[in-house]
Amino acid sequence: MDNNDKNVESWTFFSNNAHVLVCLTHTPQPTTREMAIQVGITERAVQRIVTRLVSAGVVKVKKVGRRNCYELDLNQRLRHPLESHKTIGEFIQLIVDK
Repeated sequence: MDNNDKNVESWTFFSNNAHVLVCLTHTPQPTTREMAIQVGITERAVQRIVTRLVSAGVVKVKKVGRRNCYELDLNQRLRHPLESHKTIGEFIQLIVDK
């Protein structure tokens, strides 16, 4: 594999925020560690992303025993002007097989 191949493989089309959202759709109670492993980032990075998503009203967190249960607001619009005509739910449907 030459240097150009490595550069092509080092990026993805979606942000880590989107990846965390996708993780939250797979199971409503993933741990920070589980999400970090799936996304390929640190647990601290996952915590920052979840905090931003909660602040934006995209995710609600409820304590269930010792774990967090996450609820997504699938009706919210995507934030970037290029995608703002679509909802988070429409994005998730595009990605997740259900």
